[in-house]
Amino acid sequence: MSKRGIDFLEKWMAEHLPNAFTDDPAAITDLTDQAIKAADKEGISLEEISEEVGSVFDVIFDAMQNRSI
Repeated sequence: MSKRGIDFLEKWMAEHLPNAFTDDPAAITDLTDQAIKAADKEGISLEEISEEVGSVFDVIFDAMQNRSI
């Protein structure tokens, strides 16, 4: 389990997810790719995040679905 991976993803989402709701798979895929690239730049592998949360796409999708408007 990687606390570092989940901490990174939570912080990244708080700083980078749009304030508007979206369920567009293309937009969420783009956000997922951005998060994975940012993690890699910080030396955090996708595996390190995925072992804690599973699918990064699903986590971002769920976060977008539960946004307050």
